[in-house]
Amino acid sequence: MSSATSPKQRPQEDHHDHDDIVYPQTIPFILVHLACFAAVWTGVTWEAVVIGITLYWVRMFGITAGYHRYFSHRSYATSRAFQFILACLAQSTAQKSVLWWAAKHRHHHLFSDTEHDAHSPRHDGFLFAHVGWIFSRRHDTADLVKVGDFTKYPELMWLHKYELAPAAVLALITFLVGGWPGLVVGFFWSTVAVYHATFCINSLAHVHGSKRYVTGDDSRNNWLLAFFTMGEGWHNNHHAYQASVRQGFRWWEIDPTFYIIKVLSWVGIVWDLKSPPEAVLRNEQRLGSRVIDRAAGDLVATFNIESISTKLNHALETTPSLADLRARLSAAENKAHEVLVQVQLPHLPTREEVWARAASMFAKTRSLDDIVERAHRMILEAVGTRLAIAGH
Repeated sequence: MSSATSPKQRPQEDHHDHDDIVYPQTIPFILVHLACFAAVWTGVTWEAVVIGITLYWVRMFGITAGYHRYFSHRSYATSRAFQFILACLAQSTAQKSVLWWAAKHRHHHLFSDTEHDAHSPRHDGFLFAHVGWIFSRRHDTADLVKVGDFTKYPELMWLHKYELAPAAVLALITFLVGGWPGLVVGFFWSTVAVYHATFCINSLAHVHGSKRYVTGDDSRNNWLLAFFTMGEGWHNNHHAYQASVRQGFRWWEIDPTFYIIKVLSWVGIVWDLKSPPEAVLRNEQRLGSRVIDRAAGDLVATFNIESISTKLNHALETTPSLADLRARLSAAENKAHEVLVQVQLPHLPTREEVWARAASMFAKTRSLDDIVERAHRMILEAVGTRLAIAGH
């Protein structure tokens, strides 16, 4: 995820994401927000408020159980008919098609909080991660290869083509039931509320909260977000075991989406609910190599490699007893770290120092030694390469 000195720079074509906003496509999004102010003229009725509150929670379930846990992660199985119902319910939120949403989310998990993530506050800033990314040209279309398990269904492809159809139908229904207040308050207010509650998982849940697991990214558990998103706020849990239908891993971590899915399983509407292994629940699982590499990169980034290299280079130049080491580093070239690992030098972090920093930086994990070993090697590689180059 990170080089030895700083996060990798995006490829050249990605440098100007913030300048690559598809401004015409922001107009409908802005109009939805502006439509909320029409309540000044339509008034706010109790009926419209009830419609809005109901639609918020029902459609939030469409996002959490549909867009996310089913279409993105396949955390449970269901029939083709209920699959279509979930897709329609999810798309009634006007957050594009289930195929687009799932493809982008699967990409997010592959590159979470790296320079290739679609919406990382670490690399792109909070506002872009919250909402700006969805208007970038490179995110306008979906990579359907990532969701090939669903493209075989014609009805889902139809919804992909006419992604706003469910939202338009729902808007019409709210108008017929509640009149103009039903449309403005019931539909538009709840739509905007659902928008930003959902977006907060991409932005706020990677900035504020606690980390129970080492996941190689910035995902966090946030109880307040969990309340407003029916369990999605247990985001660090989710990144620790993405396939789980349950995201609140502790009994006190409220997860209404899971409770509803569980009830649906009792009546046979859904089945094959996936659960996290006991080792994950106890935080005793071994981390994968990709997570270890990312965590090690984050750890290395806390050391000033340039400063360390400069000080060591000065020591090599001014200490006669180190003249042989300079020659060995130059001869070693790309394997200079193998030379450094055999010597003790001032300013060069020891493995014990790296371990102490890792212990204060990361949550409990059985793989801490692996992270430290990888980070220490990365530090030696980076410093060794700089010293070897300086010696030529």
